[in-house]
Amino acid sequence: MARAAGAEVRQFAQAGMIPVLVLETRAALEGKPLIYLSSGVHGDESGSACGLLAWAEANVAALKKRAFLIFPCLNPHGLILNTRVDHRGLDLNRRFHLQDDEICGPWQREISGRDMILGLCLHEDYDAEGAYVYELSERRETAGHDILKTCARIIPLDARRMIDGRSAAKGVIRPRKIPADLPGMPEAIVLHWQGCPVTLTFETPSEFSLDLRVAAQREFITAAIRKLA
Repeated sequence: MARAAGAEVRQFAQAGMIPVLVLETRAALEGKPLIYLSSGVHGDESGSACGLLAWAEANVAALKKRAFLIFPCLNPHGLILNTRVDHRGLDLNRRFHLQDDEICGPWQREISGRDMILGLCLHEDYDAEGAYVYELSERRETAGHDILKTCARIIPLDARRMIDGRSAAKGVIRPRKIPADLPGMPEAIVLHWQGCPVTLTFETPSEFSLDLRVAAQREFITAAIRKLA
């Protein structure tokens, strides 16, 4: 897929014996404002990684033209073993603020100084009752509702008013401020701190069928880019 898109693939970190890769399209290499995509932070969330690949394979023409920075699997060891944690037994999504972390430190250097227009972090949730999104945005209006409408044709939205301890409305969590009591900093928050104006963390329910989850992840990426980029 990368060869077909004329994109550069390079190793930016090492997870034990496994290289951790980043894909950068030609327009991104030229310094144009980019769209950030990532998956596989938690290895037991395979639908996100498969969904990102399915979207990329179907959108080679867009990858040829537009600026994308893609981290296809930030936790390859966890994906192989179907575990949330990485090769060190650590939850990567609580370590993205650490410059000395062997994955998150190099990741920070990859995104530092980048001009970003949208960040999409793809995840899955074992406890979810449907699809939902965590939105961090400088925009006045909430974008998640319109984006989720298209995903709801594939997987119903999580209708709970409290999701993962946070207030939610029709599948959208949009905090007014970042909680101060987090045990560590997730990818989306650090990405937002680094200047990404909108970061969306999309969650599909990992107990649903893999085919549905992959389709919903792919649709989410398409809908988010259409609306916000």
